[in-house]
Amino acid sequence: MNKKKILVTSALPYANGPLHLGHLVEYIQTDIWVRNHKMNGVDCRYMCADDTHGTPVMIGARKAKMTNEEYISKIHEERIEDFGKFLVEFDNYYTTHSEENRNICEHIFNSMVQGGHIEEKEISQMYCEKDKMFLPDRFIKGTCPKCGAEDQYGDSCEKCGATYDPAELSDSYCTVCHSKPIMKNSKHYFFKLGNFSKELQEWLGGGHVQEEIHKKLNEWFKEGLKNWDISRDEPYFGFKIPGTDDKYFYVWLDAPVGYIASTKNWCDKNSSDFESWWKSPDTEICHFIGKDIIYFHCLFWPAMLMSSGFRTPDKVFVHGFLTINGEKMSKSRGTFIKASTFAKYINPEFLRYYYACKLSGGIIDIDLNFDDFVLKVNSDIVGKIANLGVRTSSILSRSLEGKTGKILEEDLPFIDEIKNSAETIKQLYEKLDYARAMREICRLSDVANKFVEDSEPWSLVKTDPEKTRSKLTASLEAFRLLVLYLKPVMPKFASKTEESLKTGNMDWSHINSTLENRQIEKLPHLATRTEKESIDKMTEETKKENEVEVKEKTEEKVEISEIEPLAPECTIDDFAKIDLRVGYVKKAEHVEGAKKLLHLIVDIGGGIEKNIFAGIKSAYEPEKLEGTQVVIVANLQPRKMKFGMSEGMVIAAGPGGSDIFVLRPDAGAKPGDRIH
Repeated sequence: MNKKKILVTSALPYANGPLHLGHLVEYIQTDIWVRNHKMNGVDCRYMCADDTHGTPVMIGARKAKMTNEEYISKIHEERIEDFGKFLVEFDNYYTTHSEENRNICEHIFNSMVQGGHIEEKEISQMYCEKDKMFLPDRFIKGTCPKCGAEDQYGDSCEKCGATYDPAELSDSYCTVCHSKPIMKNSKHYFFKLGNFSKELQEWLGGGHVQEEIHKKLNEWFKEGLKNWDISRDEPYFGFKIPGTDDKYFYVWLDAPVGYIASTKNWCDKNSSDFESWWKSPDTEICHFIGKDIIYFHCLFWPAMLMSSGFRTPDKVFVHGFLTINGEKMSKSRGTFIKASTFAKYINPEFLRYYYACKLSGGIIDIDLNFDDFVLKVNSDIVGKIANLGVRTSSILSRSLEGKTGKILEEDLPFIDEIKNSAETIKQLYEKLDYARAMREICRLSDVANKFVEDSEPWSLVKTDPEKTRSKLTASLEAFRLLVLYLKPVMPKFASKTEESLKTGNMDWSHINSTLENRQIEKLPHLATRTEKESIDKMTEETKKENEVEVKEKTEEKVEISEIEPLAPECTIDDFAKIDLRVGYVKKAEHVEGAKKLLHLIVDIGGGIEKNIFAGIKSAYEPEKLEGTQVVIVANLQPRKMKFGMSEGMVIAAGPGGSDIFVLRPDAGAKPGDRIH
């Protein structure tokens, strides 16, 4: 028995929606790795939890008309059910909203304070006046300051990969209500990440992460590690920072602490020594994460652990994203598929197998191509492996009383060929190269099926029953070994086999056991073919689910009665008459007695100034417009208004109220430039 101890975690799924197929890549990859170690006699424990804190959860609870606690409890129950369907088996699945997590967060924070690693500083940050809250990074969108891509989040650009401060975005808006945020001051707590620069570089250079991740993270050290804001202002769902009345731990501080808290909860329930898991060098700690959160797990997290007396991870395994049919998951195409919807139509173990066929331990994205999926699972699992076991056990049960015999001397090389791959497959699992392991298992299944075809037991049984018994015993022994090799990936499939063949709970020590001279039962139906029709039904249901979601979001924004009828048609010639020009706002002021209007003096170049009354008062303060550039209709016929003559129109769009957005010209534009 191997005495080594391994603590394994996957990134905590955020409690703001159901699990989907993209999430499952990580949990299936981790579960296979853990099962392989457990089959090898390792004391390997898999800890995880729901990541429950932060503004998105508050908003989700508000929309669901639940308390925060009711909302995360509902999500927790759904998660456990979905993970169960896909046979992801945690030793403990907990929640970050727990007393264990609160206590450990406070211990880490107090250790940071005592070590001189916390700085208090007043900062100016984005604040939504309409929603009355400071906005977390993911609730701000705008134009990337690096590449100019529009609609990027407040912390990073999905197009160019740049990271930045939310204040650096241009044309920023609140993603909750679409109003323009203002800057507001507040005192915050910063973790001095730079204090651990030397230790982090040593840790990263110690083989704890993949080499390409090490190279990527080195870029941060070249720029110098910045202090990390670990606090958030109320309203916020989370843990209050000790000694404060309105400050909370940022969700990214308490989320990874959930790994430790889940372990503590498991230790308390199982009378296990907690410190032997998180403070002893005899335990190996391994994290599985996606490539989008490497900065948090490979810089912030180890520094937090270093500051507070906990072990740093021995390995951080990073994987890529999932694409479906060669493209990003899409709601409109019906490929943003929930775990529960997939399990309704298709055997979840087939997804485990298909992912295993794609995962190689690298950071590249993997693709779930449904045409390939149908062909592969039907060919490999149904046609080769399941069929091998079912047809041989059927002949044995029907014609030879279900009793195995002794494998013939001439067939031992065949069994040895299957058996000799055991160590290779076991090591491939440990190296996360599941794809090569699956290829080797499929190769061996071809060898086993050829043996059956060459033996022709269906004919031989008529003339030599005892030789047939020996041939079938060899065939079933090969099948048993294949199922053993596949067990980390398809545990339910293996369990059915174990029950019928009376093998007991197989692990890697069962390589040298045998099916000779025993009574077995006929194998049940182990796997049903997947048809393209099931894929189509699943996709259609997903489209309908997403259409409902889009409809609900739309109805939150605008009532049907607010939609105005279309204006009379115009021709392209009519449209071509419009002269759009860049204008410089020299003066902006309120209009006495007007509820919607601002009075603007706009310079459009060539010494020409336009007097304009613009209906944008609900979204803009005059002082915010002065000195900025706008786009105007320069050749609009002057119109006499109650407050004076208006000589143009400022181009803006939006549903109204504070949701009005003035069109801005490109950087470098000059007053008078024409917009084409």
